[in-house]
Amino acid sequence: MKKINLLIAIFLMVSLSAQEFKYGVTGNFHKGSIVGVHDVSKGAYGGTLGFFGQWPLVENDVYDSAWLYITPQLEYHMGGEIAKADQELFGIQRYSHDYVAMEVYLKWFFHKGNMKRDLFLFAGPRIEYLVRQDKKVDPGYDLAYYQYNLDSTVKKFGYGVSFGLGLKVSQQVEAYLRYDRGFSKVYPDNNNRNTYNRMLGLGFNFYVKENWW
Repeated sequence: MKKINLLIAIFLMVSLSAQEFKYGVTGNFHKGSIVGVHDVSKGAYGGTLGFFGQWPLVENDVYDSAWLYITPQLEYHMGGEIAKADQELFGIQRYSHDYVAMEVYLKWFFHKGNMKRDLFLFAGPRIEYLVRQDKKVDPGYDLAYYQYNLDSTVKKFGYGVSFGLGLKVSQQVEAYLRYDRGFSKVYPDNNNRNTYNRMLGLGFNFYVKENWW
């Protein structure tokens, strides 16, 4: 809980430090998985919902011409994976990991002089904290596969990078394609692989406050 409060405090301090900023809600539909564990593993579908703040790092006199922004965001992320090792014997193995996560993006719009395009790129660091874990597997599967998975312990805190491509659809709406790649282990006892989180998602940003900087 202390780490969740820290994430929220960091987000609010960064957002409120700006004199002129935009803010809104963000969400996506994604497919994620945990790499290097649970044989015959497939990605699980999930969703993300959160909020963000945004302000320009370059401010021009021309109307709506800023092309570089910093955008911190805080979100609830539903993750996990589905595995099918010896499915005829053990059935399907399901793992659910939900996180409170924070990203701090640099957001760069394609532009020519003061003419800003609708297409943009974004990238930045990501940190996450596990708030819910659910595991539905046959006990026989754990007995047979634990020596390979080494997954009895799940690490609460994780970090990685997030980046993507977006399009400003209207004054208040953006659509984007995003990829997250973790660098920390989900299962710290597994010495064979990194077992990091990854995700590919399609989402949107909706601006509640739009200053058109």
